[in-house]
Amino acid sequence: MSCCRKKTMTSEYPVDAPFSEKLKSSQRLLLTVAACTATTLLATPLLGHLDLANIVMLFLLTVLLVAITLGRSAAVLASILSVLLFDIFFVPPRFSLAVENIQYLITFSVMLATGLITGQLAAGLKQKAREAQMRERRTRALYDAARMLAGALTQAQVVDIAQSFTHEQLEADSLILLPEDHAHPVVAAAGTPCKIDPLLARIAEDSGTTVRNHELSGSGYAALYLPLRASMRTRGVLAIAFRTDVPSVADDDVALLEALASLIGIALERLHYVDVAQSTQLKMVSERLRSSILSALSHDLRTPLTALVGLADSLFLIKPPLPTVALESAQSMHEQAARLANLVGNLLDMARLNAGEINLRREWQPLEEVIGASIKLIGSALVAHPVKVSLPADLPLLEFDAVLLERVFCNLLENAAKYAPANTNLDVVARLAGDYVEVEVGDRGPGFASDNNDRLFDMFVRDESVAGKPGTGLGLAICRAIVEAHGGTIHAANRPQGGARISFTLPRGTPPILEEESV
Repeated sequence: MSCCRKKTMTSEYPVDAPFSEKLKSSQRLLLTVAACTATTLLATPLLGHLDLANIVMLFLLTVLLVAITLGRSAAVLASILSVLLFDIFFVPPRFSLAVENIQYLITFSVMLATGLITGQLAAGLKQKAREAQMRERRTRALYDAARMLAGALTQAQVVDIAQSFTHEQLEADSLILLPEDHAHPVVAAAGTPCKIDPLLARIAEDSGTTVRNHELSGSGYAALYLPLRASMRTRGVLAIAFRTDVPSVADDDVALLEALASLIGIALERLHYVDVAQSTQLKMVSERLRSSILSALSHDLRTPLTALVGLADSLFLIKPPLPTVALESAQSMHEQAARLANLVGNLLDMARLNAGEINLRREWQPLEEVIGASIKLIGSALVAHPVKVSLPADLPLLEFDAVLLERVFCNLLENAAKYAPANTNLDVVARLAGDYVEVEVGDRGPGFASDNNDRLFDMFVRDESVAGKPGTGLGLAICRAIVEAHGGTIHAANRPQGGARISFTLPRGTPPILEEESV
């Protein structure tokens, strides 16, 4: 784990800190004494011209100015000094703490109370004003950070914005941790070494709450972990490492960091979905281009291949018959041309299905007729594989496109016959399953080599166990496209008794009521 650490402040106090905070306690004490002494020197020449009540106002004004300028503690000292200086230099007998009129004690008490209250109020108002200015400054900084995060294009930019914000506002180091396979957090960007506690980071991410451990402050470890919550899920953790002289974090600072963490989480989620959208768009464009190429290529090849098959068949009709060697070559040419024509047909059908150009011609009809037509159509491929069909007696009529569903059965039966041992049965079973009819085509071959069989329905994907067998990996992809177009699903699995099975579902729907013909 790593984090970036850079100091932007070189003085003890920020540049825009109040004047009183830049002074040490001794300096504030000396300034308070100087202010009260200056007031005494200024009021002494006025003793014969102003009443003592008016001179008291000068001292109260000094207390007010000290409170505004130097703070609450200086105001208390100014109040006490003002009473003492007024008593010594202005109340008879002068230059003594004694008073000749007991009523002056009331004056001193009121003067002291007024000075203290005035100083407290003035210092309090000044503190409130400073807090308001700090909140306004932080709100503006948070707004600027939100604006920059909204325009960030990479995770590195998000990290830089977060680090800059925490350095400028809190003089702290920040570290963004991103989940890796939802197991262990990793650092979003590398930098100067900085330690983190993976357990605290994991707790913050899993619970979605801020985790504090101030005992780690100053030890090189991050002491604050904030989850990067977004609309969909938590995108990571923001770890904050404070300076050695920061024993704890104020609630206002935590609230500020939580707002920053929320903005970072939203920015990271936006970047994630931008990447997903770009990747999806590239896949769509690539798939559209591939489908267009396949469609164009398949369409142009279909005519010459059909002519080639016809020419190969015509060689058997020549009189007198050709020699046996020539007829065998013609038969081989016919088989290869037919196989290539079938491949081109698959490519063209797949391109049309992906483009959504095939409209289903649904009709209510019995399933057994389509199964029988499919077996008859590919009879030559099933010579060594008897087909056993098991259909329930109460199987209802189903609404489907007979031509397309016939293509599904042909592909599944051809695949089963291709990979099953010779002289073994192929099974076609249909059963009622709620609102669907489930149809299964199985064999007694070696089965599938992988447990993840859903990927076998992708284009040009073949099982590992069929190495050396001819094929392109389009048959099951066509089957899935046709079945899903009918509103069903298709799956591949191994049979418990051995062999492979492909099962798909078709919706039952509500078949029409057939009225009996009157005799």
